Amino acid sequence: MNIIGIDVSKNKLDCALIDDSNQAKFKFKVISNSEEGFIALIDWLSKHIKSAVSEYHFVMEATGVYHERCADWLFNAGSKVSVVNPAHIKYYGQSLGVRSKNDKKDSVVIARYGLTQKPIAWKPETPEIRILKALASRLDAIEKDILREKNRYEKSCINPCSDSVLESIKMILAVLNEEKINLERLIDMHINQYESLQYNYALLQTIPGAGPVVSRYMLIVIGSRTFKSASQCAAYIGLVPIQNESGSSLRGRSRLSKAGNTVIRAKLYMAAISTLQHNPDIKIQNQRLLKNGKSKMSAYMFWCYKTPKTLSSSSRLIMT
Repeated sequence: MNIIGIDVSKNKLDCALIDDSNQAKFKFKVISNSEEGFIALIDWLSKHIKSAVSEYHFVMEATGVYHERCADWLFNAGSKVSVVNPAHIKYYGQSLGVRSKNDKKDSVVIARYGLTQKPIAWKPETPEIRILKALASRLDAIEKDILREKNRYEKSCINPCSDSVLESIKMILAVLNEEKINLERLIDMHINQYESLQYNYALLQTIPGAGPVVSRYMLIVIGSRTFKSASQCAAYIGLVPIQNESGSSLRGRSRLSKAGNTVIRAKLYMAAISTLQHNPDIKIQNQRLLKNGKSKMSAYMFWCYKTPKTLSSSSRLIMT
């Protein structure tokens, strides 16, 4: 398998190909982050490697949305693609003693990571999950805009201002609230179009504390990744405890890893607060954790940590 490390940016891709005969040597190519650039990359590789496209293994970091078009195109072309957590690449580079940083050096570190660590193959999300993620992201943005406008309205009511300013804010709020309702309707319609999404959505809401919002986001998490275990799902969201102990001299309090999507973790946090107020069993469990020395946040998020384990280990859950 031929390893190609790709450092992704908005407009260009810095690619490093490891030399099979001498793995300390690399060949480099800079292409545009576009379909024309992807075609040019395959043409360039075919001149240096006498093997099929299926023998190429492209390794890249997850960089927002900028890597998605490249990863999707290379996957559809028949190549193996790995999309790696940027933190893993960063710490791997530090372990190699890499001090300086630029796009070319980063592509080398990524290629070496692919050669030595053998990251798992990436698969694109299914169309239904991709659409659901886009709708949920748009709804989240609208809700943030509504909160901002409400804060502006409150500030304008306290400070002397003209009536036209208040009317303008009211008009924007009316439009945003209407769009929020429309997006929620579109999300429900989209979920109802797919039997697996509809079934899982209803199943998720049978868990105490999991309402429509949490269930919607957990559908995206479980549907967009392949997890080997329930604990891996919890770790992906960033809910696993991180210990800070060494010998007898260091006895720090454990904390959450907080690695992963902050939006999903925030939704689960609000669900945990609701559960603590309305579920007596969870309330007793929370008190026990606090008594055993857990931090308040770790105790709060214990329910969240158990939630993805409950979801992904359920034999009734239909995985798409």
